[in-house]
Amino acid sequence: MRFPDRRAAGRELAARLVEKQRSGQLTDPFVLALPRGGVPVGDEIATALDAPLDVLVVRKIGAPFNRELGIGALVGDAPPLYDEQALAMLDLTPDRLGAQVAAERAELNRRTDLYRGRRPAPDLRGRTVIVVDDGLATGVTARAALSAVRADQPARVVLAVPVCSTESSLTVGAEVDELLCLHRPLGFRSVGEWYDDFEQIDDNEVIRTLQAAFAAH
Repeated sequence: MRFPDRRAAGRELAARLVEKQRSGQLTDPFVLALPRGGVPVGDEIATALDAPLDVLVVRKIGAPFNRELGIGALVGDAPPLYDEQALAMLDLTPDRLGAQVAAERAELNRRTDLYRGRRPAPDLRGRTVIVVDDGLATGVTARAALSAVRADQPARVVLAVPVCSTESSLTVGAEVDELLCLHRPLGFRSVGEWYDDFEQIDDNEVIRTLQAAFAAH
């Protein structure tokens, strides 16, 4: 299974979630997308569910030799969350990643200010929160995001992604009430290989999408 682009993937996820909503499994839903790639996916889901859309900014901490290989993640003001197994395999320690963490923290704060401005963070208490990204590779960014979401005491947490690795689905799936993943391919290498169009989403597209979503709710 391949997806034409993120919005097409979002519509496929949305169709599954609408069925759950109609059966009463998604009471008072709130869609929380991980920018930037999760925003167009989440927008399609929020529109289909007639639910609010917002973002939770998470920054991946990549391996020094390959920044795309996630070995940790940052969210909010919380300390970094590391994949301890990956650190051990790569002979890395948090102390050696200090400069990289500082750079990612600065970018996290920049994006949060840009996307949110003076608008307060959403109140998730008692709601069904659907956390959305464009895919799940190592799962470390999703784990950091889910930890932040659970701290807000939602009634239920669903993680919805178009594609995921089998290993990450098992690890992250244990941390949510439900994991909805459309495709768990064998030989998973990266999220982008399962999209025909995986162009980078820029800040302007995120802002436009959020402004339209806020106006609708």
